[in-house]
Amino acid sequence: MTPEQAATARRFALDGRVAIVTGASSGLGASVARALAACGARVAVVARRADRLAALAAELDGLAVTCDLLEPERTAEVVPAVAKRLGPPEILVNAAGNMFTTERAESEPLDAVRRTLGLNLLAPFLLAQAVFPHMRTLGRGSIVNVSSISGRVGIPGIPQASYAASKAGLSGLTAELAVQWARHSIRVNTVAPGFFRSEITGPLYDSERAAAYLRRNTPLPREGSAEDVVGAVLWLAGDAGGYVTGQTIVVDGGWTAR
Repeated sequence: MTPEQAATARRFALDGRVAIVTGASSGLGASVARALAACGARVAVVARRADRLAALAAELDGLAVTCDLLEPERTAEVVPAVAKRLGPPEILVNAAGNMFTTERAESEPLDAVRRTLGLNLLAPFLLAQAVFPHMRTLGRGSIVNVSSISGRVGIPGIPQASYAASKAGLSGLTAELAVQWARHSIRVNTVAPGFFRSEITGPLYDSERAAAYLRRNTPLPREGSAEDVVGAVLWLAGDAGGYVTGQTIVVDGGWTAR
C-alpha cells in the first residue's frame, strides 16, 4: 500500500472509537453496527429484542443494551451504560424508527402519532443530549440520524403523515444541533434513505404491483439495499466526512431528483 493509499484508508478508520447504534436488532441498524465494527469501532448495539441483540453483540465483540426507546426513563440509561462498559461514545447513529399507523392523516390515532414522534424524533434528541457531554470532553464527535425521503417529499398512495413529520423534524433537529455544537467539533448530520427492502417495506416488495411502482419511479436501474445507506453513514461517522455538518444526505437512487 502506498502512503497515499494508507492515508485514504485512515480517513475511514474508526480504530478504538466508541459507537452507539440504535435499532440494531435487524435491518439497517444491524448493517451499520457491523460496518462500524469492521472499521475498528467498539460498538454498543441498542434495541428491544434482547435475543437478536445479544447475538449481534457477540458477533461484533461489542455491548448489547436492551431498551425500548419509547420509554424516556430507559432511554436515559443507555449512554451511561455504554460509557461505563466501553468508554465515552464519540459516534451515535440513531437508526431506530417505525411507523405505528397506516391510516390517512385525517384518521391517524393520537396514540400512534405520539408513539411515532416519540421513537423517531424524541428518542434521537434525548440520546444526542446524553452523548453531548462525552463528545464535548473528547473534543470531537459525530451524530448521524437516519431519516427518510418521506421527510422531504410526499409519497402517493402511502399514508404516513406522522412518520413524515417525525423524519422532517430530524432534519430540523440536525441543523440546529450542528450549529449549536459546532464549536465543540461535534458534527450532526442526517441520512435520508429512499426505498429499500426492510421489515417496514417488505410488503411493498412482496407485491408485484408495488414493486413495479418502485422500479418505475427510481431512476437508477436497480433495487436499493441497506448497504447503500451504510456507505453514507460510514462517511459521516469518521474523518472522511470531517467537514460535513448540518446536512441531510439523500440516498434514494434518484427518486427525489425527478
